[in-house]
Amino acid sequence: MGVFEAILLGVLQGLTEFLPISSSAHLLIVPWLLGWPEPGLAFSVALHLGTLAAVVTYFWRDLLAMAAGLLRGLKTRRWTADPDARLALIIAIGSIPAAVAGFLGSDALDAYFHSGGGGDRAIMVSALLLIGLGLLLALAEWLARHRRDLSDVTAWDGIVVGLAQALALLPGVSRSGSTITAGLFLGLRRDAAARFSFLLGVPAVAGAGLLEGIDLLRAGLPAEERLIFAAGTISAAVVGYLAIAFLLRFLQRHSALVFVWYRLVLGTAVLALALWRASG
Repeated sequence: MGVFEAILLGVLQGLTEFLPISSSAHLLIVPWLLGWPEPGLAFSVALHLGTLAAVVTYFWRDLLAMAAGLLRGLKTRRWTADPDARLALIIAIGSIPAAVAGFLGSDALDAYFHSGGGGDRAIMVSALLLIGLGLLLALAEWLARHRRDLSDVTAWDGIVVGLAQALALLPGVSRSGSTITAGLFLGLRRDAAARFSFLLGVPAVAGAGLLEGIDLLRAGLPAEERLIFAAGTISAAVVGYLAIAFLLRFLQRHSALVFVWYRLVLGTAVLALALWRASG
């Protein structure tokens, strides 16, 4: 991989990680279309690091407030009375399903989708998941009441949205897409659902990056890959930050249907192309 490819995939990661259109599907489909090799462990760590930097930089005030709330809760033992402590606990509860799913299934899914095990069938599955989650998001927009704010989120909401986040291990589902969809079904306002999705994603992204980072430390980062690593990290971080800011503003005034149409068009086109290649 060259620097250009690293920047392009970093931009792709930054955009698609936070917009509800599936970063893992795009990082699977684009190299497949262009005939590029799999990015590898080092670049995967770079993308996770960039994504984490983006969300932590954008939400640092919220994260500090939750940390302070937890410290106050330790002193007073009144966790639910402090809104910041309560939100932190809800996010911790909501992070459990993704952690369990990653521990149990990440190796098998990686072998199928990212290590060539599934071949063109893996592309077809991702395309179908793009379409399927798009239809669910459309249904959520149709049924949602958009009345509840982030301060109204409960532990039950954390569990439901956390279960939706666990499904994002499948390329095509989208972590932000599945969690925003679940939030809309639960009656959250669009921007509140997105904000909760991003905050809930911090432990998930950090955990995935930590596990891959440990593997990278054991394997070592070759000198010739350091520039590529930096290019991917910086481009993912900058574009990711801009994508967060854009989506939160966008959802204050608009529905998520534009992302539904994008998912349907992309999924249908990729599925058709994969079927054509398989038949040839």
